[in-house]
This record gives sequence, structure tokens and C-alpha cells, in this order.
Amino acid sequence: MANSETSVPAARSSDERLRRQSILRSMLSRPELGAVAGAILVFIFFAVTARGTGMFAADGVMNWVTVAGQLTIIATGAALLMIGGEFDLSVGSMIGFAGMMIAIPTVYFGVPIALSVLFAFCGALLIGFLNGVIVVRTRLPSFIVTLASLYILRGMTIALSILFANRTIVSGVKNFADDSFVSWLFAGKAFRGFFIWLAEAGVIGTLPNGQPAVQGIPAVVLWAFAIAAVGHIVLTRTRFGNWIFASGGDANAARNVGVPVARVKITLFMVTAFCATVYATCQVMEFGSAAADRGVLKEFEAIIAAVIGGCLLTGGYGSVIGAFFGALIFGVVQMGILFTGAPNDWFQVFLGLMLLTAVLFNSVIRRRATGER
Repeated sequence: MANSETSVPAARSSDERLRRQSILRSMLSRPELGAVAGAILVFIFFAVTARGTGMFAADGVMNWVTVAGQLTIIATGAALLMIGGEFDLSVGSMIGFAGMMIAIPTVYFGVPIALSVLFAFCGALLIGFLNGVIVVRTRLPSFIVTLASLYILRGMTIALSILFANRTIVSGVKNFADDSFVSWLFAGKAFRGFFIWLAEAGVIGTLPNGQPAVQGIPAVVLWAFAIAAVGHIVLTRTRFGNWIFASGGDANAARNVGVPVARVKITLFMVTAFCATVYATCQVMEFGSAAADRGVLKEFEAIIAAVIGGCLLTGGYGSVIGAFFGALIFGVVQMGILFTGAPNDWFQVFLGLMLLTAVLFNSVIRRRATGER
């Protein structure tokens, strides 16, 4: 009897399912590992090559943080959708179209800016809903459905801008939005007093007029942090997050255990549309205009940031935190190339290399996670 009792712990200790993973193995299984490592390498590279250029001064930091924040907004939506097993190639066109849905009613019909913004969000959510319904009901690849949406929205954006403004830019929004709460919400700057204090203390530089080099944290950066934080919490701490992973991993198996796959996918398409509209609204409020070419190729940048962040092209695996670091890499490299004076064409080369490296790295991680050889 004693021998049988002592054999149970021995059997348990030899069971691979109960074996405690090492810290290194646990880290290797994290989808955002590649993006974090890439961000560290990029920072080290530009700390050496861009030293003394002002890239890491307060205003330089705010430049690449803003670029990264803009991409984080749409990369978060793209990452969630990719984990759910789908793509949305209409994100870039949605940015331009949503901008027109804000500018045209405000400038040409006198609609209050708040209502125009609400109209843009409702319209974008409806388009996202339709994309999701078409994908779910027809079972066509989301690549094809949203590619069609890309061309439809881009064509409508150009046609509407020419119809009302006789050009591809609708300007004059600032005349209606300068003092509004909506303008502050999407284009304001937070913590101005704190940055004034930093300038007075000599921590950051000042402009010739005595104002701090950084006036505050742009609203787009705060939106980026908020959307990324909410996306991460939903994905990792809620039942809906489990549904996203299940829907992207094996939709049929997920349906068999009661996951509402159709509802999950439609909701995720609406999330990407919402993120694109936040991006568009921030740009319209900042520049005071809407342009038909805004958002061009942004859908690919969002997908690349998500892939760099660990999202698999096959779905069911990924991380919002990884997409955040992928967007950060974009911002640092894009502005770093400008600060170092290198030709901007090298940014495109970098994107291609990072995409290829990320896909290869993620393939290795997927095989380790699934036990494939």
C-alpha cells in the first residue's frame, strides 16, 4: 500500500502537463515578445545613430509618440479582428470617409460639430456592421469583402469632396469647432500646467517666446492609451476575449461549445470601424479639414503593426500589447529616419523587413505553442 501511495507523486512529477515551465519558456510563448525585443533594438539603434539630433529631447519624443499613438488606435482594432480570424482592408478608406462625414455636414449644411461627429461614428459603425454581416452570412473571405469596401469608400470620399468642394479637401472645420468640447476632446492637449512647470524647472526646453517646447500631451495619444488598455483588458480578462480567441482559432469548434461566433466577428468589424473614426476625428479636429487621401495605406500599416506584435495571420493568437509595441516601433523608426537625415525610402524597406521577420518569428512561436514540427 505504501508503495502505491509513493508512486502517485512520482507519476505526477513525471507528467509533462503538470511540469512547471521555466521563465524563459514562458516568455517565449508570449506573442508580444518579438515586438518588445524589436522596440528595444530600435531604441538602442537610434540612441546611437540619432544622438545629438534632438530625437530624444522632449519635443522629439512627443513627435514619435504622437505618430505611434495614431497608429496604435487602428492597430488595436486590427489586432483584435486578426485574433478573431478576419481582416479589414477598409480601415484606411474609412479614415478618409469618416473625415468627410464630419466636414461636409458641418461646413456646407451648418450641422453642429458634435452632431457631425456623432453622425460619422454612427455611419462608420453601420459600415462595419455591414462588412461583418456580409462576411458571416456569405462566408466569403473578409479579405475580398473589405477590399471591395476599400474601393467603395475611397471612391465615395473622392466623389463627395469634389461634389461639394470641387476638390479633394474640405476645409473650414476649425471655424465651427475651435471653442467646442469636441475639438478639445479629439485635438486638445492635456496636462499643460505640468509641462509649464517642467519648463520653468529646466527639465524640458522652451521656445523663443518662453513657452515650453511641449505644450501638453495630445489627445490622440490619450485616445491611443485608452483604446489599447480597454482592448487588452477585454481580450485577456473577459469572456468576450475568450470568445475572440476561440472564434479565430477554430470557428466550428467554438460554435459547437456555444460561442456566438457570428456576433463576435460582426462586433470586431464594428470595433475596427470605430477605431478608424477616432483616428479620423482627431485628424479633422487637428488640421481643421478633411482630405480624400487621408488614411491611404493605413490599413496595411495597422496589419503590419499587429503582425509585428505577434498576431498570427491564421487567427486565434495575438496580443493588443504586442500591437502597441509594433506601433511604437513604427513611430520611432519613421521619426528616427527624419532626425538622422536618411532618405525616407528606407522606411519602406524597414517595413518589409520587419513584416517578414515578424511572420517568421511568429511561425516559430506558433509551432512551439501548438507542438507542431
